[in-house]
Amino acid sequence: MKLDDFDFHLPEGLIATRPARPRSSARMLVAQGDGIADQRVSDLPDFLRPGDLLVLNDTRVIPARLTGTRTRTTPQGEAVARIEITLLEPAATGWRALAKPLRKLRAGEVIAFPGGLSAQVAGIEDGELMLHFDATGDAFEAALDRAGQMPLPPYIAALRPPDEQDRTDYQTVWAARPGAVAAPTASLHFDAPLLDALAAKSIGTTHVTLHVGAGTFLPVKVQDVTTHRMHAEWGEVTAQAADAINAARAAGGRIIPVGTTALRLIESAAAPDGSVTPFAAETDIFIYPGYRFRVADGLMTNFHLPRSTLLMLVSALMGQDRIQKIYRHAVETQYRFFSYGDASLLFP
Repeated sequence: MKLDDFDFHLPEGLIATRPARPRSSARMLVAQGDGIADQRVSDLPDFLRPGDLLVLNDTRVIPARLTGTRTRTTPQGEAVARIEITLLEPAATGWRALAKPLRKLRAGEVIAFPGGLSAQVAGIEDGELMLHFDATGDAFEAALDRAGQMPLPPYIAALRPPDEQDRTDYQTVWAARPGAVAAPTASLHFDAPLLDALAAKSIGTTHVTLHVGAGTFLPVKVQDVTTHRMHAEWGEVTAQAADAINAARAAGGRIIPVGTTALRLIESAAAPDGSVTPFAAETDIFIYPGYRFRVADGLMTNFHLPRSTLLMLVSALMGQDRIQKIYRHAVETQYRFFSYGDASLLFP
């Protein structure tokens, strides 16, 4: 299975830089059986049955992009360098982060950010920093909210800078648990009217948490995709969520994760018979063609990057030939791609 098997041509003009408004007005490609239908996200209840269960990721994106200054005393006076920081994930002793330009930093130096927040460089290894901030807990979250910007994906950030609107747009309406540095983007299509319509049809929802890391955007660098190693991300399936999934399955309902993050998490928490148990740990599950799904009966997701692990995941769900047809249709009919783009509803 080669990386080239997951390539396709995507015109740059199809990369969405802003979401649809209202959220549920985005287009939605529905693939079930041999058919493809062009719909809207607001039509989602029409394609689900009473008793089906949507699994939603309630992670909250933190404003993980920071711009600060490093001041260094030299024989010529003070040397000030502008440093851009992208937080990656919390660690036991601080935060893993990327810095630009990394060469301007040394271990022990302090980076000052707006609003009084600062961080000491505890170490530098393999192109990453370990940062120790001068605030923790609620004080850190408040300071980060003042100083940071939303961490737009590289393919959007290359086309425009983040702004205040992204603080709302790049966050789900049910976001609850801070820790992600990328949004669970399929969930960005949901708004209050859609949630009300789903509830009116007795379509259930349950929440799980997977803190999406920046590694979700890392390219696959090996030609034999089966040798690729996934980045690990922390997730939790509570006892309440596990019970809801198991009860829906037992009653004949379909389990439909919203987003690849929710899918990867519930598959990580599943036993071979498809039952789900509480889970709170890191997962590096890599789903590619040949994988046998234990829990998910379908998937709502956005359109993914060529040659990406997410494209491999939907190929595992639908079959490689089927996904190629779906993506050709999406390109030809000008669906909007990636994080702020349109949705697909996939039933294998």
